[in-house]
Amino acid sequence: MAEIGHGRIEAGAHVFPLRVYWEDTDAAGIVYYANYLKFIERGRTEMLRHAGVDQQAILEADGLAFAVRAVSVEYLRPAKLEDEIEVVTRVAELGGASLVLDQDIRRADAALAAAQVRIACIDRAGRPKRLPRALSDAIRHFAKA
Repeated sequence: MAEIGHGRIEAGAHVFPLRVYWEDTDAAGIVYYANYLKFIERGRTEMLRHAGVDQQAILEADGLAFAVRAVSVEYLRPAKLEDEIEVVTRVAELGGASLVLDQDIRRADAALAAAQVRIACIDRAGRPKRLPRALSDAIRHFAKA
């Protein structure tokens, strides 16, 4: 079976390419603002996958999951129907039980949106838990220099 996810490493960041489809846009063919959250979620997931982090396996084996605690998005330019865009993800902070990611959405050389996302590691009851060492080691190379 072919690998579904994709992306590449560029200057220490994970870059995830996407195309804008009808379902992503409003009646004017411009990406609906809430869909940027879906784009950055996919970028984060693919970054973790690229780092060898299997979120389902961690949930099943350790009872741990990630939850978004906070997100801030600045919308700079609109993405439009059929645009080829990229989600660029870097680890801005790596804490004991959380991480902060800087995620940019771009089209060619144009910045479209900039997001900062704080993610908490939680157990099945929703309580914060320390990131397993293997997990933090796996994503450390995406940290900003």
